[in-house]
Amino acid sequence: MNVEEYKRRLLELEARLSARASRERERAREQVLDSPGDIGDASVADEAESKEFTEAELDATVLQQVRDALRRIDDGTFGNCVVDGGPIEPKRLEAVPWTPYCLKHQELLEAASRPVTPSL
Repeated sequence: MNVEEYKRRLLELEARLSARASRERERAREQVLDSPGDIGDASVADEAESKEFTEAELDATVLQQVRDALRRIDDGTFGNCVVDGGPIEPKRLEAVPWTPYCLKHQELLEAASRPVTPSL
């Protein structure tokens, strides 16, 4: 595994996400500052504002995960699952270099967070 290549990719992604999150927050603030003329305009403005904040929040979440991955590179644990320390699959790291989990533990985490539907 070429950790330096992952570090370069993660640093580029960090810069892009940080810049995009700033732009999205600014656009959302602009939506708030523009005073709508009527209730229909207010509804459209609220929807646009909500979308901008949601996109900024998603970017901020991935940005934090990227920064966590960069810390794992610095402390020598990058590429190891944070649950059991086992290796993260190379294809998984290639696709999602900021992932802290191997496929097995990611699937367990996702299964645990799914809502349980009561059976009748």
